[in-house]
Amino acid sequence: MESVAAPTGPVRRQRVRVPMRLVWSPYYQDVALSVYVKVKALASRPEGCQARTVTIASYLGLSAASVERGMTQLRRPGPDGAVELFTKRRTLPGGTGQSAVRKVRSMSREEAFVWVPVAAAEDLTPRQLRVYALVAYAQARGIALTEAELASCLRHHSGKKAGEALSVTATSAVVDEVEAARWMTVQRRAGARGRNLYIAHDLAPEARTDVPADRCGGGPEAAEAVVDSGSEGSDSSQVGEGSGSPVGEGSLANREVPMTDSPDDGRALLSPAVGEVQVGKAAGPVEKPAGGEATAAAGDGGLALRAGGQNQPSPSKSKNRRSRDRVAAGSYDGPCLAINAQIYAVLEPVHVLLEQVNNFVARKVAREVGRQLREGTSPERLQHRLTARLAKVMLSDIRDPGRWLLGVALPRWGCGYQDCEAGVIWRTGAACEICAEVVQDKTAVRQRERRIAQGLCPEHGTRSGPSGHCGACKLDNAIDRPAPAVVVQQRVPDGPPRGSCGDCGARIMLTGRALEDGLCKLCREEASTAATGDTPAAAAGRAVCSGRDGGVPCGRQALPTRSVCARHLVQELAGEVA
Repeated sequence: MESVAAPTGPVRRQRVRVPMRLVWSPYYQDVALSVYVKVKALASRPEGCQARTVTIASYLGLSAASVERGMTQLRRPGPDGAVELFTKRRTLPGGTGQSAVRKVRSMSREEAFVWVPVAAAEDLTPRQLRVYALVAYAQARGIALTEAELASCLRHHSGKKAGEALSVTATSAVVDEVEAARWMTVQRRAGARGRNLYIAHDLAPEARTDVPADRCGGGPEAAEAVVDSGSEGSDSSQVGEGSGSPVGEGSLANREVPMTDSPDDGRALLSPAVGEVQVGKAAGPVEKPAGGEATAAAGDGGLALRAGGQNQPSPSKSKNRRSRDRVAAGSYDGPCLAINAQIYAVLEPVHVLLEQVNNFVARKVAREVGRQLREGTSPERLQHRLTARLAKVMLSDIRDPGRWLLGVALPRWGCGYQDCEAGVIWRTGAACEICAEVVQDKTAVRQRERRIAQGLCPEHGTRSGPSGHCGACKLDNAIDRPAPAVVVQQRVPDGPPRGSCGDCGARIMLTGRALEDGLCKLCREEASTAATGDTPAAAAGRAVCSGRDGGVPCGRQALPTRSVCARHLVQELAGEVA
């Protein structure tokens, strides 16, 4: 069978999110994945997915029985109880059936998923699409795949080996087919420990030299290539595989709305099966079709609602392609580019992007790599940086390869410590403490700004009181600034002022005669007795004090209940207190 080269046409950028449970689980057959991608793309339109099974089968290049089998699996609960496809049949009051409306399950935010282009579901067979989805997910997560791991996710769905995994040899053949279709690039022995590197492309290939010209409606060989078993060759669904009642074994619809009908209907609108990303035109010259031939080709024959909005893009002439190459090359006329072998080896992970830039940008990229190598960065570290950052982005999202290489891929991310690589110490693999502190400071600033915007306390996040401070702030202020010490002033008793006796030192009230002589009553009496020349003891006939004033015995009168006088009693009490 001859092969034709598809010319450059509109870039089919639409893609959908596919839950990884459809790709991992051996419960779902390969055809279920292709049907899910196409139905979800059609369901994203305002009118929803109203296409019949035959129409969906024509989009995917499969038989109606295969599509019915895939829909049946998607409508049934999976091993975890989740139902991926919901069908709502519609019937007019007169009993005439219409196209069923289909929608898919809403995915949760924590669920693992992979982006799959809608055009890949049309160009690849169901098994090839499963391999592509596995490679795309591994590429997004930075996982190094082997053919043995790919083979463990592919199963036989019919025959004696039903349920068993494919062999590595058969899986290698499927990988080669996907690479030949230009939806994936395999770099042989370019990964870690001699593994192959698989790079999935999220854009449709510009030129296809290995695709049969009549893939969807060709001869018996093409039909056998896209049909899993011989029973799927007919357009009628098998028992238990229809969306209608078991009696009819098929859908109740006998006609379709103009939105999803074939281009033969003049009322049909040429709206593509838009996925979650809108269709964009490829950058390049727009050729004017000769006469009305192009319009007639788009309106007669072929399939409706292809992912790119056209059934067969108009071929471009070789001279226009050469002129486009000259325009892409730019006006640079400097010396030829020569890159050092070591620098070229470091740039191996991004060779696919380096080929898309001109000589001026490629020279700037090489100079930047050489500068970092001269400053002490090891080639392994630079190559790891390029590989990790390329794995985190889709190739279709890189609008300017040169700007991405110079601004995203090559610069070192991290703190001022030279050995820090995006928050990780390159030599030890430990987390960088400086970067962790910077992240914590930035998080604290954002949290403070958010709390201020919400009217909360910036420090504690609680509601402030009438004074403008929350309870926690008041407690912190009290701990940081304790209250000054309270000076306890001696309480002055009420009544006349107090003083001390000038002779014995006893506390007395300064009233009466004490204001004149400053003596207590006893000392005053002793003083008056001494003035007359008699001792107090002799005058009263009482015992004399046993105390001594220095080395002289005290001659004062002793207290009635004590052996000492009042003065020595005060001295004894003062000594005990001291």
